Amino acid sequence: MGQARIKRMTHKEASSQVVAMRRELAQKIAVHTPQAGAQATAIPGLTLYRRTSPSPCYPATYEPSLTVFVQGRKRINLGGTIYLCDESTFLLSSVDVPVVSQIVEASEEVPLLSLLLKLDLSVVREILSHEEFQPTVNSSQVRGIAIGVTTVELLKPCSRLLDLLDTPEDIPFLNNLIQREIVYRLLRGPQGERLRAIATTGDQSNRTAKAITWLRANYAKPLRLEALAQLAHMGISTLHHHFRALTGMSPIQYQKQLRLQAARERMLIEGLDAASAAFEVGYESASQFNREYKRFFGQPPMRDIKALRTAGVSAGSVV
Repeated sequence: MGQARIKRMTHKEASSQVVAMRRELAQKIAVHTPQAGAQATAIPGLTLYRRTSPSPCYPATYEPSLTVFVQGRKRINLGGTIYLCDESTFLLSSVDVPVVSQIVEASEEVPLLSLLLKLDLSVVREILSHEEFQPTVNSSQVRGIAIGVTTVELLKPCSRLLDLLDTPEDIPFLNNLIQREIVYRLLRGPQGERLRAIATTGDQSNRTAKAITWLRANYAKPLRLEALAQLAHMGISTLHHHFRALTGMSPIQYQKQLRLQAARERMLIEGLDAASAAFEVGYESASQFNREYKRFFGQPPMRDIKALRTAGVSAGSVV
């Protein structure tokens, strides 16, 4: 038997294994998401999703996390770059990034099914300390999120993680072991460099991530680029360069998106008027807030909130 034929057969067998594992994982997610929406689980950091209809574009924020899709399709826009997620892919986010998310394929009969697992960067660093992971060249130019193709090696521990939901007494001991295996598989895969760069102390991406974390926690405060650059141990121009490389936007644009999303959430959940929400998230001018809100969300604040409530959308419901 020729080598080419052997390779074709091996590839075909691998593909059929992936399809079988994907179906198995889809069945498990479906069992634990009887209704449409997000389903928190007993496993820390693990959320399951079932979506039964396409959605408009909604702003959302991704934390360092892994999202595995096993059914349906979704489009994500980060700083003008479009990422298309389908049943054969996973989404890896290595930093906190505001995105625009849209479900493009989902129905009652064939819902979008996915799992999201928050990543503990201390675990990433601990695994990277092992000799299997040799230092590599600086990889700071990569974007903060990426799409990867799911493999049997990644799907298997994800499936075993969901099995723990049926034996909750095993979660305290086995959860950490399985999540470590998932992180290991990510680091060994083509997208592993993204996690490595964020987790490696001294790497430019790691320093930029510190600036991102500060902005996430202090978006309502005035932004002083000199202080932010000092926090990241960079010059201002260097910070701008690496910040845009990771997030697709400048620090000021990033802060603006965080403020607008936070204001929208306050109006939707707490019932604040536009002016009150604007001042709470750091705007000094209500008129400027209204202009930027309309430009970002497509319509004025209160009209947007009314439309969301009419559609039965709650803050953070589309991720």
